[in-house]
Amino acid sequence: MHDRMRRIVVGVDGGPNSLQALRRAVEEARSRGALVESVLAWTAPGGELVDRRSPSPHLRQLWTADAQERLRTAWDEALGGPPADLAVRLTVARGPAGWVLVAIADREDDLLVVGSGCRGLLRRALHTSVSRYCVARAGCPVLAVPPSRLARQLRSPRVVVPSTP
Repeated sequence: MHDRMRRIVVGVDGGPNSLQALRRAVEEARSRGALVESVLAWTAPGGELVDRRSPSPHLRQLWTADAQERLRTAWDEALGGPPADLAVRLTVARGPAGWVLVAIADREDDLLVVGSGCRGLLRRALHTSVSRYCVARAGCPVLAVPPSRLARQLRSPRVVVPSTP
């Protein structure tokens, strides 16, 4: 049944921007009568090259279990758990986040939802943006959800000057 349903694929990493994207994906799924497929992509700590040189099936199982737990925790933090009124699929996949999301959201009628947000110049130079990767390469519409107002305020450094009596 789920394979024929329209899908809202949402990237989740547990950060505030992805929790905002998860909430928005649920709203979209309710309005469209669609399945929510939440996806957490993971890579081996230390990098894929290290894992290929010394593969450990036991460690891979631990990393996968950790990713599954992070995905369940994200649902709990964002919405108190997956809503009972929606079809929901929790997917954990190994690989770079952008690549995994584009590979899973592979139908024209999918909607890919990702968190976005302004990062500092240094972070942008050192790390690729998952939302930009998805917008450039997805074969379906992509909804890049901006950070919540609170997240933007917390990110903006403010100088507080105490008032004098």
